[in-house]
Amino acid sequence: MRKLIVAGNWKMNKSLQEGIELAKAVNEKVNGQKALVVLCTPFIHLTEVKKVINKSTLFLGAQNCSSKPAGAYTGEISASMIKSTGADYVIIGHSERRMYFKETDSTLNKKVRLALENELIPIYCCGEVLPEREADRHLDVVSRQINEGLFSLSTKEFSKVVIAYEPVWAIGTGVNATPGQAQEMHAYIRSLIAGKYGKEVAEDTTIQYGGSCKPSNARELFANPDVDGGLIGGASLEAEDFVAIVNSF
Repeated sequence: MRKLIVAGNWKMNKSLQEGIELAKAVNEKVNGQKALVVLCTPFIHLTEVKKVINKSTLFLGAQNCSSKPAGAYTGEISASMIKSTGADYVIIGHSERRMYFKETDSTLNKKVRLALENELIPIYCCGEVLPEREADRHLDVVSRQINEGLFSLSTKEFSKVVIAYEPVWAIGTGVNATPGQAQEMHAYIRSLIAGKYGKEVAEDTTIQYGGSCKPSNARELFANPDVDGGLIGGASLEAEDFVAIVNSF
């Protein structure tokens, strides 16, 4: 059964104290929603935020993990370290990681595997930049990212992955993909999964939308049959806005 998931990606925002207060505010407001809710916080917040959220209502996630399991990699955070904080999810391959830190699909595949080995659920991001969309290459780009990043997984491994489609040209710009554009890409991703793993696995895969999703447009985006929630950036930094998005189903 496909899950509806709304994940808040705080990115590099909020001091530890501010993050705890935000988590408390979301925890108080989330109740009886249709979607599963995940807070993806900075690494330093994970352990403390875990203490203030209701584990039956909210889940915890990290924003990245190392492509190495352990060792002399100064500044890196391993998947096993993340799991030890009580986190359940980890974002892998966000467009900002691809853009600013030059992460490749091959590297991301290693991260996905380490996440799965440590019983974390990867939220694997894919999406095209504006020139690729304008050149009508968006389907090819996303196909490559999914093929190289995920399709070496076994069916059992893949069934634990969440996918987030994020049109890079819509992240933080205030310009979101239209509901039609979102549905087109999500249906296309589902068709790729069906071609690789079969229709049943494809139908069970959660595919989120990320890119300037906010309370004013979430309901229309989430009404699409292949849009199974959102990976929310800026709007997740205000409890009322984030919960309004969660309640848009």
